[in-house]
Amino acid sequence: MGTDTATDEWADYRGGRAERRTGRRFGAWCAGLLFTGVSVVVGCRVADSDGVTPVPQLLAFLPWLLAPTAAGLLLTLLARWWAGAVWGVVLLGLLAWFIEPYGRTGEPAGPPVAEVRVLTSNVEFGRGTDALIAAVRDEKPDLVFVQECEYTCDAALRRELAADYPNRRAVEGGGSKGSVILSAFPLTAAPGVPGTMGMPAAVADVRGHAVRLQLAHPMPPLPDQVGLWREELDAVRDAAAGERGAPAVLAGDFNASQDHAAFRRILDTGLHDAARLAGEDRTPSWPARTLPAFGTQIDHVLVSEDFAAHGARFLDLADTDHRALVVDLTLHAADG
Repeated sequence: MGTDTATDEWADYRGGRAERRTGRRFGAWCAGLLFTGVSVVVGCRVADSDGVTPVPQLLAFLPWLLAPTAAGLLLTLLARWWAGAVWGVVLLGLLAWFIEPYGRTGEPAGPPVAEVRVLTSNVEFGRGTDALIAAVRDEKPDLVFVQECEYTCDAALRRELAADYPNRRAVEGGGSKGSVILSAFPLTAAPGVPGTMGMPAAVADVRGHAVRLQLAHPMPPLPDQVGLWREELDAVRDAAAGERGAPAVLAGDFNASQDHAAFRRILDTGLHDAARLAGEDRTPSWPARTLPAFGTQIDHVLVSEDFAAHGARFLDLADTDHRALVVDLTLHAADG
């Protein structure tokens, strides 16, 4: 009977070891799957490419990939998979590196000549129009860029804000196609960027200084429209490059974050992200219904090197899936 007990104990021991080996193997496989998915996205970021679906969609949420990477690293430690642990540490390091702000910074050399407050807002098919009007009255921006401003939104802005913003440039349209630039400064017409949704442009007379204004609203990177998204962001980049050397403000819903190569190419024309200059480069602006727990910054105000930014605030507006962005800018003269 003693022999039978010893045999049972040995069998239990071997069975326990087998179960532990199976558990470790399973944990290593799970970690490998997590690391593989993250590696594809990080690899495209290293290669300065937006890749193909689902990479562009995941790149928008690059900082959040720290969570599956950390979970995978924990699994490798529990599974005693040391090569996998090294893999996870490398991924964590790369993610930490790329989370740092992108683009150059610097203060303009010339003297200040004007203060300009800019507000940009996507009102989600016009639903957030009333909240936007209230925000404009509270914030009193000099320039207002409105995306997804369909016909009723356009009419409401004319009716409620025309006294304070007599100058405007608009592309009329239903649904998401309508866009409007409102200005307290005089405006002259300028060619906008062609796209599926309206992207009007103008030249503002800001205290005697000509400033190019461009509203940005390219298509989002939907799974079947990544090519169109990239083309329209490239068109925005071409417009920015064409105005290089002159004071400029590009604002709107870019449907892209600093982790997208197509957006970084816009910054590479010499523009600065005003939110980054003001220390708010990773503050999420979309989707508003999951903020602040989860989101990404795809609403931007980009400025030429003639501007300094000394304030950026993201406003929660009712009935829209985007936060509005308000930035305070100082325009500097070209000469020192």
